[in-house]
Amino acid sequence: MRNAMPEQPADVRNKNFQEVALGYTKEMAVDEAQRCLNCPKPRCVGSCPVNIDIPKFIHEVAQENFAEAYKILKQKSTLPAVCGRVCPQENQCEGKCVLGIKGEPVAIGRLERFVADYAREHGLDNDVEAPAERKGKKVAVVGSGPSGLTCAGDLAKMGYDVTMYEALHAAGGVLMYGIPQFRLPKEIVQHEISALKKLGVKIVVDAVIGRTFTIKELMEEEGFSAVYVGTGAGLPHFMQIDGENLNGVYSANEFLTRVNLMKAYEFPNYATPVYVGKKAAIVGAGNVAMDAARTAKRLGAEQVYIVYRRSEEEMPARKEEIGHAKEEGIELRLLNNPVAILGDEKGWVNGLKCIKMELGEADASGRRSPVAIAGSEYVLDVDMVVMAIGQGPNPLIKQTTPDLEVNKRGNIVADEAGATSIAGVFAGGDIVTGAATVISAMGAGKKAAAAIDEYLSK
Repeated sequence: MRNAMPEQPADVRNKNFQEVALGYTKEMAVDEAQRCLNCPKPRCVGSCPVNIDIPKFIHEVAQENFAEAYKILKQKSTLPAVCGRVCPQENQCEGKCVLGIKGEPVAIGRLERFVADYAREHGLDNDVEAPAERKGKKVAVVGSGPSGLTCAGDLAKMGYDVTMYEALHAAGGVLMYGIPQFRLPKEIVQHEISALKKLGVKIVVDAVIGRTFTIKELMEEEGFSAVYVGTGAGLPHFMQIDGENLNGVYSANEFLTRVNLMKAYEFPNYATPVYVGKKAAIVGAGNVAMDAARTAKRLGAEQVYIVYRRSEEEMPARKEEIGHAKEEGIELRLLNNPVAILGDEKGWVNGLKCIKMELGEADASGRRSPVAIAGSEYVLDVDMVVMAIGQGPNPLIKQTTPDLEVNKRGNIVADEAGATSIAGVFAGGDIVTGAATVISAMGAGKKAAAAIDEYLSK
């Protein structure tokens, strides 16, 4: 039987920003690892975007060889402590586990987290792999999210001089600004990044591509032989309905950045105020929406709604995140779609006008299309609205690099290895695919690092 993850009680954790999941004990980890069948042809490995040798690391955990298990993880993953916490293992490695066919799969993600945390807490991760012989070539990595971190780490190990540029004041990208402290403690992110610094990666913060510098300037004036663009998808989408400019309306990006990166949850110890209403509506149903809803609850909102136009079955968020949200008192308003945000005479939100929906035929994504029910409009009593309906690429790169091919959504066009329309310029992660997962972005960064090495070795 799969070992349950110890957690803070729901009525305690929804009032603090401490980590919800408490992690396995050593005994639990060993017991869970011993459930692994060590399949001769493991399906889990091929379902991991960075191809971790999962049976091998789990075997070492089962033998209590935690240092060796950590070495195996680090051979493929730059961020095991992060991935063990936020990756959708149920759709990837665990989703292919043979034990999951008739029962519960091995808790691969929880074991990855345990090993990474054990290594950090016992100083097992202080030994840094010595970089290869120096190549004498410089590579710029633009963006310090999971894709950029992975690419930078792999290139540094190959012997390249790597400089990573971050637009905000702390490295980590979405891991710092997008994912709340109670899901991913920021000190863990920074600890993982410190390993890259030991490899020799230089990190430059407050550097905005398209404003502080352009790709052309990096290559022609700064002497970089190649550039990897991993700037993610940080431009929020809105519904284009009336009232989105009212006070009390946030994009999820702004709300979460204020709270996570700028530590508004510790105001006034940190000088970042954040407005939180008594009744908040979060529009959307992905992981970002769950993060925003659970954050609003912790900041004092008495009632928090998730407003989503489809049913729970179609919600794109991880089942674990949906479950945590419901346990913490978040109310799901399903088959509801906003049509306008209402405001008072002073310009503040005082309601969300919604229309009820029903599900029709399946659309191109395979999900049944929501259809409005005529005459079913009503007003939801709220004084705060957070739009969490997705995000896209920042247009600054395209505006300052006209030769760089992008698609109609503004995402950079790149091949499987990350090569773009400009020689020496590679790209990967959300800036190419649109908003996706941490581990898929890491996989793109890993592929691009290999492709950059091949390109510069010619």
